[in-house]
Amino acid sequence: MIPSLIESAFQTGYLSVESEGLLLQMLSTKSCLPDDLKALFTLRDAVSAGTVKREASSNALFELLQNYK
Repeated sequence: MIPSLIESAFQTGYLSVESEGLLLQMLSTKSCLPDDLKALFTLRDAVSAGTVKREASSNALFELLQNYK
């Protein structure tokens, strides 16, 4: 499910509030594979670069992702 949410964000150029919430939920329950984490880091970089825009105002997903470095 994580790859499809991230793929959708890259295709549309937007990470929806709903998708970000689902990604946060999966990351917080530690149900991520190594490839999922790699994709999440790629998404984070795309958001930082402005390639993908976020609808959510919370940074919880990317703050939680910092724990996986």
